[in-house]
Amino acid sequence: MQPSVALTKGYDMSGLLIILGLLALLAFVFINIYNRIVSLNQRCDQSFADVDVQLKQRHDLVPNLVETVKGYAKHEKETLEAVIQARNSAVSASGPAAQGAAEGMLGAALGKLFALAEAYPELKANTNFLELQRELSDIENKIAAARRFFNNSVQEYNTQIQQIPGNFIAPIGNFESREFFEVPEASRAAVEAAPEVKF
Repeated sequence: MQPSVALTKGYDMSGLLIILGLLALLAFVFINIYNRIVSLNQRCDQSFADVDVQLKQRHDLVPNLVETVKGYAKHEKETLEAVIQARNSAVSASGPAAQGAAEGMLGAALGKLFALAEAYPELKANTNFLELQRELSDIENKIAAARRFFNNSVQEYNTQIQQIPGNFIAPIGNFESREFFEVPEASRAAVEAAPEVKF
């Protein structure tokens, strides 16, 4: 009787080891996927911080631009006020979707400001105005690059939490889909076209 008891214990022990091995493998997979989601989420935060830095530089530039234009186009008060109002809305917006919409409005207002400058030859020739235009153009390029990197990070993160097995793990860590940072196409075109500096 003792040999059969030893055999049964051997089977019980190997079954237990298999179950423990499977549990260890599942824990390893869970931890690995959870850490990947955390890493992707952190990359989204970091890349949006890069976008935010560029947006702040843009916001800081707008008052100087308005003041320069005001010196030459004082009676264009409505356009200047629209730019300041759009800038203030962009500064106070929070979250990628709201900021994208607000930045779109600011871009459209800046497009009108630069179109207005065409009517004032002295303004177009002003060194300060040309420098601000060049700086804005440079910032717009940096915003576009930062936006592409952020949106790519968001796409990668959203894909990870929506695919199996990430979609089972994401709710455990309260990971939710993130918004893209999109600027309306019309306002983006206005801003990209407007800051062309010609010497």
